Amino acid sequence: MQKTFTAHVEDRPGPGWLARFRQGRDEAARWYLGEGAPERPSAAECRAALLRHMPELVPAYDDLCGMVGDDELAHRILSHYRPAPHRQGCSQAVWLGEGGPALIRNYDYPLSAITGRIEMTAWSGRRVIGMVQRPWGGCLDGMNEDGLVASCTLGGIARRGEGFAIIQMLRYVLETCGSVREGVAALSRLPAVQLHNVTLLDRSGDHATVFLGPRREPAVTRQRTCTNHQERVSSASRSALRQRVLEEALDDPATTLAALAARFAEPPLHSRKLSFPTAYTALYRPDAGRVDYLWPGYRWSLGFDRFEEGAYTHDYGVLEPG
Repeated sequence: MQKTFTAHVEDRPGPGWLARFRQGRDEAARWYLGEGAPERPSAAECRAALLRHMPELVPAYDDLCGMVGDDELAHRILSHYRPAPHRQGCSQAVWLGEGGPALIRNYDYPLSAITGRIEMTAWSGRRVIGMVQRPWGGCLDGMNEDGLVASCTLGGIARRGEGFAIIQMLRYVLETCGSVREGVAALSRLPAVQLHNVTLLDRSGDHATVFLGPRREPAVTRQRTCTNHQERVSSASRSALRQRVLEEALDDPATTLAALAARFAEPPLHSRKLSFPTAYTALYRPDAGRVDYLWPGYRWSLGFDRFEEGAYTHDYGVLEPG
């Protein structure tokens, strides 16, 4: 099985974005509406929620709505407000040793559903590099030129609430915050539609992992490892196993950043399951303003001082059932 990833400079959404949105609108609608999902809010309610919680994004949102025209469902989709719940895998860790600070993560998700688009943007003057996801602007992980990195994992069961998709929340943090302290403050006041964990790191080495979700208070921790649970999980779960592997690697004095990155390419951190394969590994170094996207046998380096547009197709081979 193959997947192509592409890198682009797109300061602000324009005609190219509109063409992509129109082409993928049906897929975006399936993402937003889900299957058998309850009734979604109106477009007016979605904009009101965005204005209340993320007012800095409203000008860009209004521009997009103007581009798509009189399409109420599109306006609701573009808000990222109260989408259907979705599952994902993922493991991530903060490295503070030689070569750091760094944040390294695996993103586990069905390959057919991943946009595979890496962008450098400058919506409001602050440059952001991120692995973006449709329908617009959402970041699976990313870094801004101030040296703030943000990355997310699912935090547990698909409990649904009155909030935003986590990918929109990460974009908001990267657009408006320049440090872990500011990022924590922003995340702590934003409502998340389901349970998620966000790990933040800045160029000073300050870091935090924030547990978010409906019907719970945000919890700010100094955890350097994060998988797919929050405070409580069965010790026999795969999520607990992956976190133990990461903690043991960080506790081992012989571990280097290169060795840690190599560990992310091995089981149980690296998945070859067809349902949730490891799509890519990202290694962020905020002090250098650089990110390396990693696949077995290939490294793609991009940074604020050198961002070359291009494409890479990875052959995942035959993935395992399940």
